Amino acid sequence: MSYLPHTDADRARMLRAIGVESIEDLFSEIPEEVRFRGLLNLPKGMDEIALRAHAQRLAAKNLDASRAVCFLGAGIYDHFSPAVIEAIISRGEFLTAYTPYQPEVSQGILQAMFEYQTMICQLTGMEVSNASMYDGATALAEAALMAWHHTGRTRIVISQSVHPHYRHVVRTYAEAADLQVEEIPCGEDGVTRLDAPITEDVACVLWQNPNFFGNLEPMAEVTARAQGRGALAVVAMDPIALGILKPPGEHGVDVVVGEGQPLGLAMGFGGPLLGFYACREEYVRRLPGRIVGETVDVEGRRGFVMTLRTREQDIRRERATSNICTNEALMALSAAVYLSALGKQGVRQVANLCVQKAHYLARRLSELPGVQLASPRARFFKEFVVNLPRPAEEVVRDLLPDYLAGLPLSRYESGREHQLLIAVTEKRTRQEMDDFVQAMRGVLSRQ
Repeated sequence: MSYLPHTDADRARMLRAIGVESIEDLFSEIPEEVRFRGLLNLPKGMDEIALRAHAQRLAAKNLDASRAVCFLGAGIYDHFSPAVIEAIISRGEFLTAYTPYQPEVSQGILQAMFEYQTMICQLTGMEVSNASMYDGATALAEAALMAWHHTGRTRIVISQSVHPHYRHVVRTYAEAADLQVEEIPCGEDGVTRLDAPITEDVACVLWQNPNFFGNLEPMAEVTARAQGRGALAVVAMDPIALGILKPPGEHGVDVVVGEGQPLGLAMGFGGPLLGFYACREEYVRRLPGRIVGETVDVEGRRGFVMTLRTREQDIRRERATSNICTNEALMALSAAVYLSALGKQGVRQVANLCVQKAHYLARRLSELPGVQLASPRARFFKEFVVNLPRPAEEVVRDLLPDYLAGLPLSRYESGREHQLLIAVTEKRTRQEMDDFVQAMRGVLSRQ
């Protein structure tokens, strides 16, 4: 392998240092009959020019948001990512700082985490934040476990308007902990039913806002229902929606989690993602993941340290607050750069553009014959569901390769074969939306 830096002399010195004569001796414990001999069945190597051309041909087989107008959402969105994010996270001192196992040495990444935590608290209206979780789904599941530990109750209630993937992850976590999970149904208006019973043995009520269908949930009412039974109120939020919505903390919510991908992270074919997690200060000792605190050294200089380290890598397993020992800290840094670059007014502007453009497209699509909003009375943010006169899977297929038209809901629930979930971000132009409506008209007219 010509790209490896070690010479024959280097290898000979390493073998002498560990007390063996040859590389073959390193595999002496493996029986000869199961060892592979010869060459692997791989194509011949390429020079850099040929390899680059080959990689480009492979990449061209993918249809991504740079080549098609994207109306996909359901948790991962085609938001704009400012160039400053890539410029900062590509710096060597950040790019390699996946997990600062000697954290006090890594003052730069610790300060970035501290700033991230501060901005998440400001965005959510909560008192403390960690830095951070793998994704929105695991953050919600970890919140359910925290509620179990805090209340001692073994039942979890979750709304059916929560993303199906999130509900699956919650059930997986709950099964391992012998917890019961009960789902609250949605009403015809596409939001959580407030008349669903919540018993006094429930540890927490989990819901999403905006929910999986894009609709805004009655935050204050759901919070009051949960806390009225002594359960923790836990909501999964779209961080961009918090640019215009009242912060959950002002509704009295106990825990706020969510998917941070909209905060400048690439869609990336599904990852890596970022789970944010914030809560009231009274729960801080049960807060999973990393927490970075501010302090001073012996000379009075400002510094940053890992604090309240009841993490699984620092404490006995049965006493740990989380089963997640690390995460993509680089994604939290990306979100911090995004929030810093846009500022309060910038996030608000992005949110306003999303809601205005989503409502414009919903109105235009509703003018097409046979197309209706699935929940015409519901308030929505940047996503909405339409009923189509043709199966949604067929419509999505027929609109390729020009449009990634949305998510057919039949992939998650039977009886929704004609329903399509459509997302609109600040990147979509009026011309793109008008052209999409015309393309949809043509597809729907086919028999």
